[in-house]
Amino acid sequence: MSAPIKSPDSSKIFRVAIWIAIGALIAAALVCVVWVLIGDGSGVVGRAFLTILLLVGFAGIALLESSLAPKRPTWLTITSMVTWVVALLIGALLIWLPYGQHGSGYGVGRFFSFLVIVLVLQGALLHVVLYSKAYARYQTTFTSVVAYVTIGLLGILAVMLIIPLVTAEFWDFLPIYWRIVTALAILIAVGTILLPLVNALFAPKKPRPEPAPYGPAGANPAYTQPIDPHMHAQQGYAQYPQGYGSPQYAPQQQAWPTYADGRTPLPVMPDGTPDWNAYYTGWPSQPGYSDAPPMPPAPPQP
Repeated sequence: MSAPIKSPDSSKIFRVAIWIAIGALIAAALVCVVWVLIGDGSGVVGRAFLTILLLVGFAGIALLESSLAPKRPTWLTITSMVTWVVALLIGALLIWLPYGQHGSGYGVGRFFSFLVIVLVLQGALLHVVLYSKAYARYQTTFTSVVAYVTIGLLGILAVMLIIPLVTAEFWDFLPIYWRIVTALAILIAVGTILLPLVNALFAPKKPRPEPAPYGPAGANPAYTQPIDPHMHAQQGYAQYPQGYGSPQYAPQQQAWPTYADGRTPLPVMPDGTPDWNAYYTGWPSQPGYSDAPPMPPAPPQP
C-alpha cells in the first residue's frame, strides 16, 4: 500500500507487467494446444475462435494496465495484472475443458460463469483498493491486524467462489462448503465496517481551511479586518487636539436676528429669546422691553 510510483521505478513495473502478460499468453496458448491434441475433437473451430478472442482481449487489457502503471502504487499494478492473468487462464480452461455430467453441452453457461468470475476478481480488487485508503488514514496495531486479516479472508472467499463456478459440472459441493463461504462473508463484512468506524471515532480530524478575508484580492487590509467600534471611537476622539476650547477653537458668536432691513435688531422677550412676531408685524409684541441684548465682548485675537 504505497504511493504511486515514479520513474525510474515506473519503467521497471512496466516491464514486469509486460512480461507477466507475455507469460500468461504463452501459458494460455500451451493449455489450448494441449487440449487440441488430447481432446475429443468436437467443436475445435469454435473453441479456437473463442480462444483467439480471449487472447486478443487480454492483450488489450495488458496494454491498458501497463499504461496505467506509472499512476498506480506498485502493489496495485501487480495485483491487477495477476487478477487478469487468473481470468485468462480460467477462461482458456473453460473453453477447452470437456463438458461434465452436469454440463449442457453448450458454452452459454460457461460464458456466464466466466463473466461472474471476472466480476468476483475485479470486485475483490476494488474492495482492496477502497479498503487500503481507509487503512492508510489511521494506522495502529489493531487496524493493521484487522486490515490484513480482512484482506486475507477476502482472497480465500474469492477462491472459494471461483472454484464452484469452474467445476460445478463435475461434482456437487457439500452444504458445509457454503456455510464456510457464508461465515467468511460475514467476517469480511465486519472487518470492512470496523476500519471506517475506528477512523470516525479515533482518527485525527483534518484541519478545516480558514475562510478567505472578505473583499477582492489585493484589497486594503484595513477594509477587510473586523471593525471594533470602541477602538474607532477612541481614535475618533484622539484625532482632536487636547486644547479644545482654546481661542482658535472657540465657538463663533452668532449675530442677533434683525428686522427685514438687516440693521435693526429684534426686541427681546422676557425669556431672552428674540421676538419673532415683531419680525413679521414690524412692532414689538410686548412694548417696554429692550430692542436687543447687550453684545458680549469679543475674545482677544492671538
